[in-house]
Amino acid sequence: MRTEAVLNLKQSVKNNLPFILFMVLLFSFRSSVADWYHVPTGSMEPTIQVGDRVVVDKSAYTLELPFTDVVVAKTGNINRGDIVIIDSNAADTRLIKRVVAIEGDKVKLENNVLFINGEKATLSVKGHNLYSEQILGQTRTIALNPLPSPAKNFNLITVPRDHVLAMGDNRNNSVDSRYYGFIPIEEIQGKANSVAFSLDPDDMYLPRKDRLFTSLQ
Repeated sequence: MRTEAVLNLKQSVKNNLPFILFMVLLFSFRSSVADWYHVPTGSMEPTIQVGDRVVVDKSAYTLELPFTDVVVAKTGNINRGDIVIIDSNAADTRLIKRVVAIEGDKVKLENNVLFINGEKATLSVKGHNLYSEQILGQTRTIALNPLPSPAKNFNLITVPRDHVLAMGDNRNNSVDSRYYGFIPIEEIQGKANSVAFSLDPDDMYLPRKDRLFTSLQ
């Protein structure tokens, strides 16, 4: 009976080999090259909304052997302004945040206003609790909830080697480097480039047509 079972298994593998190879290649691709990430919280609003499925370039910074953390090659640098997926040990979960400062940067936050390497961010009103933040040649939209936040200030710090400082665009409603500390670059799993599609949890999870293939900046 055991021999017959082994023969049946071999025959089944042989008959389904194309499908098996396809699945191996698919999961290898998702493991090392590209994947998507379901956004469960509003910490990156307004840039990323709850219910977005975000396309992640897992080879943006490093190329790893499939199903491992073994780095084969470095493929790019992490830059200020990048939106990244973080496999955070401190948070014990995956996070999606924006890189605000990189190693060597001197950063402080005063009443929600960023200072990086001596340059003060310029904030311009865009709408209800929404502001355009400009600093070091970059512009992004952030949300500043008027409710008191214990994380709207921190003293001047220097980002250590092989780390970044990451924050959510929803500045007063994001648990990020202000709580977990600097992010080791080895925990960064890839760069979020766009929204593939989005399901609205407040409207019976119907698709948000205006979010389809939205580029992230």
